[in-house]
Amino acid sequence: QLQPVQSGGGSAQPGESLRLSCSAPEFTSDYYAIGWFRQAPGKEREAVSCITSDGIADYKDSVEGRFVTFRDNAKRTVYLQTNGLKPEDTGTYYCAAGDYCSGYVARRVGGHEADHWGQGSLVTVSA
Repeated sequence: QLQPVQSGGGSAQPGESLRLSCSAPEFTSDYYAIGWFRQAPGKEREAVSCITSDGIADYKDSVEGRFVTFRDNAKRTVYLQTNGLKPEDTGTYYCAAGDYCSGYVARRVGGHEADHWGQGSLVTVSA
């Protein structure tokens, strides 16, 4: 069963950058879309970005221009480059597999939630 493995994350000061990775042997173009989500302490999980198999990405407004998601299908890896980090970016970041991108949200056929979640990567941004 598909089980993405995440790496990266950690602590950063405002304005700094971190890169998150999400890998799985099955992450080829057969998986149409990979989504990144995050959950801040005490808040609901929210979508951050989605990238199609063609490498077309979309972003939540609050991270547009600061975060970049890209994929290397040969390495079976999808990345989330987080730049210009802000304290409100603090949270646990998850990747998940979907069939398509609905804007910046990865979804399964029928509009269902993306599944096959990574284990999560903690990002803490503080001065």
